[in-house]
Amino acid sequence: MITITDKAKSKIDHLMQDAHLDESYFLRVSVKGGGCSGLSYNLDFDNEEKTGDQFFEDRGVKIALDMKSFLYLAGTELDFTDGLNGKGFNFNNPNASRSCGCGESFSV
Repeated sequence: MITITDKAKSKIDHLMQDAHLDESYFLRVSVKGGGCSGLSYNLDFDNEEKTGDQFFEDRGVKIALDMKSFLYLAGTELDFTDGLNGKGFNFNNPNASRSCGCGESFSV
């Protein structure tokens, strides 16, 4: 399961409104090979279910993960930061053994 902070929910809602997306869309969270630590996080909006998708809902946000990503991201908290040290989504992933300085990639 992935959980979402209040700040992340607010930003996701704002992005969906700006893109004029309706309730049929959900947040797709995935992991792809690459980045300076070996694996990188990916966020996107989607409205098509894929075979093997795992669905969760937190704070009214529907989240989809493919099975591979679920194995790497189980228990992760998605947050949003807009401070002086950077702006964007942050993944608090208990499965990551290390992550890069920018927080966009990790390894297990």
